[in-house]
Amino acid sequence: MITLTKLIGQTGVNLRANVYDGFYVRLTLLREKTKMHDDNYDGEDAGEHSKSAPIDDITLEELERELPGLSILSRFARNLENIPWFANLGEPLTPGARAIAQHYVDALGFPDADIAILVDWEDAADAAESQDWHSPAWESEELLRADLTGRALEVLSEEALKIGMTLIGEKITPPAKEAMEQASFIWDMEDEASQRLAIGAAVQAANNAALALIAANDPEFESEAHPLAAKFQLFEFGRWPVGIMGRSFNLF
Repeated sequence: MITLTKLIGQTGVNLRANVYDGFYVRLTLLREKTKMHDDNYDGEDAGEHSKSAPIDDITLEELERELPGLSILSRFARNLENIPWFANLGEPLTPGARAIAQHYVDALGFPDADIAILVDWEDAADAAESQDWHSPAWESEELLRADLTGRALEVLSEEALKIGMTLIGEKITPPAKEAMEQASFIWDMEDEASQRLAIGAAVQAANNAALALIAANDPEFESEAHPLAAKFQLFEFGRWPVGIMGRSFNLF
């Protein structure tokens, strides 16, 4: 199981080796371009060259500042294929999973919500399809997601954050789809709409957990205590947290 603490603790380790390849290649090419630029200018051209060189220097410095955050996202993304996606649907909750579920509802602001274990796919599909996307719980998550995005953009540029989120989407979708196919076979379930909802929820949860990891750049921000991080951890337990409806937290 991925632990946010481990990922946060590795922030400064071997950044260049672990960062997203495309971004690192871009940095390397810019370095080579700048070096070639320096080698090709001398004499009378040096004055004009010195005026344009700082632009490249600034670009390189900006890219280098992105490396720590992208390194965290890269390590997080590589671990997504090791999660037992949807492996424990409908099973009784383990003490650890129950504790995480309770923390999620408490931290989200719904401590009175009962944890309702959905025992079959039909119940899960009905709960997912009837989910109120403008419920208080949904709005609370949206506010938290917006806050995490703002915090992440204090660490990464929009371009870098987009790269990181794209990488996560690429890494999570294949194993989540494969796991859903297996679960569908086990449950003899052919409802593709519900399958898509479950996979989409997993992708969104991973994106939110990644934002929490980036936000942990602030030493006063506790990413593991964040409710959206807890929701992702429920996926790590092989569950599908469908959502809070009324006074019930539906968990498959």
